[in-house]
Amino acid sequence: EVQLVESGGGLVKTGGSLRLSCAASGFSFDDYTIAWFRQAPGKEREGVSSITISDSTTYYSDSVKGRFTISSDNAKKMVYLQMNNLRREDTAAYYCALSPVAYRGALFYSYLAAYWGQGTQVTVSS
Repeated sequence: EVQLVESGGGLVKTGGSLRLSCAASGFSFDDYTIAWFRQAPGKEREGVSSITISDSTTYYSDSVKGRFTISSDNAKKMVYLQMNNLRREDTAAYYCALSPVAYRGALFYSYLAAYWGQGTQVTVSS
């Protein structure tokens, strides 16, 4: 059974940092892409960043580029999202999602995700 488990969310002040983790297990795809999505109350789910495991190519949305960094530890099947200089508008539930397709620097649409984690809340206060 494929499982994605996020952790690392919390409450932080504007300008602060958090590191989210996504622990993946239960699969053996030759290559895959893991993406981070977020959803704030009353808003649509937004793709934030992705990484293709085989070559570590990454994607960032314009809203987080230069502030967030995605990385992976392939041996541990872990993906991390380092979030710096957080803003109030970053407040959302963050989800990691997996697609067994190598998107190599692109973000897949949320409906193309094969698996989702349960989410972790990030709240940025002023």
